[in-house]
Amino acid sequence: MPKRPAITLSIQDRERLYRLLDHHRGDDEVVDHLYEELERANFLETEKMPANVVSLDSKVTFFNEDNNKTYEMTLVMPPKASSASTISILSPAGAALLGLKTGDRIEWPSNGKLLHLRLLDVARC
Repeated sequence: MPKRPAITLSIQDRERLYRLLDHHRGDDEVVDHLYEELERANFLETEKMPANVVSLDSKVTFFNEDNNKTYEMTLVMPPKASSASTISILSPAGAALLGLKTGDRIEWPSNGKLLHLRLLDVARC
């Protein structure tokens, strides 16, 4: 797996994600990688999370280096991912962005390839 930047997650997001992942059915590459991310993450109380770090329900602006497109979406749990303005935490790009800080770049495995993303901005919703 490619080297990844350090990530920070809120304790609340950690609990929400473990509940989601522990009840997810089927074999899923993204689920496996999210478990790995939870193992390596630094955790903070929600109120101590830096404003420039992606958490669940953050509005993120990111650049996909593979297709040269910029996206602005809100990172959400799967049931809320119902529009073009949302991205599920169980999507490869959504999982890759979790815990990054503005300016970070990540290579994330996705279907035998690598997804190359750069986080441009974060806003709390």
